[in-house]
Amino acid sequence: MYNTISELLSLAEARGVGMWEIVLENEIKLNEESAETVFEKLDQRYEVMLNSASRALERGLPAVGGLITGFASAQNRFAEAGGGITGPFINLVMARALSCGEVNASMGKICAFPTAGACGILPAVLITAGEKYSMDRRTILEAMLTASGLGAVITRNATVSGAEGGCQAECGAAAAMAAAAAVQMAGGSCRTAINAFCFALMNCMGLVCDPIAGLVQMPCALRNASQAVNALISADMALAGITSVIPADEVLEAMFHTGRSLPAALKETAMGGLAATPAGKKIQADIFGL
Repeated sequence: MYNTISELLSLAEARGVGMWEIVLENEIKLNEESAETVFEKLDQRYEVMLNSASRALERGLPAVGGLITGFASAQNRFAEAGGGITGPFINLVMARALSCGEVNASMGKICAFPTAGACGILPAVLITAGEKYSMDRRTILEAMLTASGLGAVITRNATVSGAEGGCQAECGAAAAMAAAAAVQMAGGSCRTAINAFCFALMNCMGLVCDPIAGLVQMPCALRNASQAVNALISADMALAGITSVIPADEVLEAMFHTGRSLPAALKETAMGGLAATPAGKKIQADIFGL
């Protein structure tokens, strides 16, 4: 059993196994399920991810307000055309993250990993990195297990709720989980994966939650796209050999305390940030007549 990131890392390193194997053992004990059942459930969730990450790539999906309708298809066309400054890979990552956001906004089926508001980050990273490395499904699911184990530690010792900790606790947590998974997929060590986890969370420390009109669309969808990219650049920094000067559990604690320090207006209440701008208030009035 493990309760902290350092404990999870220590168990993996002491036994010379991947973190996913420690997480798998923990899942088997906690839920009294076989390894096959755990992977079957992971596979079901990954299938949902595949569908949500692709469903809006060709056409926009209708939603209340329609604030992000067509974003994913526009980004996908840009990726197919060469992807401008960052190229087709990064633009495809963003398009897939945006697609999940559109599916969520249109009341479609998504995998809340770890939340609905952050549902595009892990799918975009897992799917696109899996394609880059020509990975089989099982290897991708193992990376999902690592991300899940780290997410469990986050929920135990901090929060993944935007209402409690701001968007750093939703999209930031997802980015940190995805960064660790990406390192694993790239063949990095467990310790390298934890460094990537730290960098991703550091990169969005203090990120507020300010949904315009109270809808999980803007700027939520854009933050899914940007935090998917954050996960990948954090993974690359760690793979380059850069190490975190702050231990992962302390980074997580800092995120939690930062979130608790944010005023209520910046924690999913739609009373501050972009939601409180004149344009944001007008959008709310136009949609809801308030």
